[in-house]
Amino acid sequence: MSKAITEKTNLHSRNPHRLRYDFDLLIGNCPELKPFVFINEHQIDSSDSEQAKQSIDFSNPQAVKALNKALLISYYDIQNWDIPQDYLCPPIPGRADYIHYIADLLAESNNGIIPTGDEVEGLDIGVGANCIYPIIGNVVYNWSFVGTDIDEKALNNCSKIIEANPKLIEAISLQQQLEPRFVFKNIITPEDKFAFTICNPPFHKSAEEASKGSLRKVNNLENKKSTKAVLNFGGQNSELWCEGGELGFITQMIYESARYPMQCLWFTSLVSKQSHLGSLYKTLNKVNAAQIKTIDMAQGQKTSRILAWTFHTETQQKNWKFEAVKPLF
Repeated sequence: MSKAITEKTNLHSRNPHRLRYDFDLLIGNCPELKPFVFINEHQIDSSDSEQAKQSIDFSNPQAVKALNKALLISYYDIQNWDIPQDYLCPPIPGRADYIHYIADLLAESNNGIIPTGDEVEGLDIGVGANCIYPIIGNVVYNWSFVGTDIDEKALNNCSKIIEANPKLIEAISLQQQLEPRFVFKNIITPEDKFAFTICNPPFHKSAEEASKGSLRKVNNLENKKSTKAVLNFGGQNSELWCEGGELGFITQMIYESARYPMQCLWFTSLVSKQSHLGSLYKTLNKVNAAQIKTIDMAQGQKTSRILAWTFHTETQQKNWKFEAVKPLF
């Protein structure tokens, strides 16, 4: 059987989740995953072994959360990770991909060397209750982060995760955005020097549209029709929708970023819908972005992309002060 079956070659080359999940390893580190693992007889694989056909029901939120816990313990040495009911449970492989592509982006501004260390600071817009991006970025590259959100309950849960993992305490700080209509206002101060921003923006324009989207996701995973979205795939309002949806949110982000041109090297955001790119490029040209990049990403059948922009010229990028140390893999 081809390599594509045993390795997720569409994931970033440094992503540790390219290979099939080693459920024996994961269960050994997180026994609560075991009840959710079963033998999938429909698994296409060159091997007839039961181990090669192990899987979980990805439409079951509790199974997905248990898998996330096991992955975080096994690959990132994160203990006691949890999220409240009704909050989004992010797929770890895709979140890791975003972090690794950010590392490549920073390397392009740093003579091809990925900068590591706590002097490289990222700003996570909409950190959510899961704190995934700061966790992965800190563990893999030793970066420091500021995580922001409009949801106080989400930030409180992030605090619990950080306190349960002492190595994160000095690396990740949290700040609530008290004015939901703004992205960077009240967050970026004159003293800040962020190497990058990171964001998984709300996709939908309304609660009704978000509910339909969650229902469609569950139906696709279960391969059957349901009339009610599973709670953990529902997510909170701020995670799933905002006025103007994804396009409106990122457009606002671009306009605000122009007010802080020298305080961040690279502004970035995920863009789920490719048709939004044309409008976003026009907005970036309006605010005189010095450089614009689009980085394609793919996980399974889902495709997405990172939109990145900077107000620094190439010369200014090279003058940005990094602790230029190659990470060890």
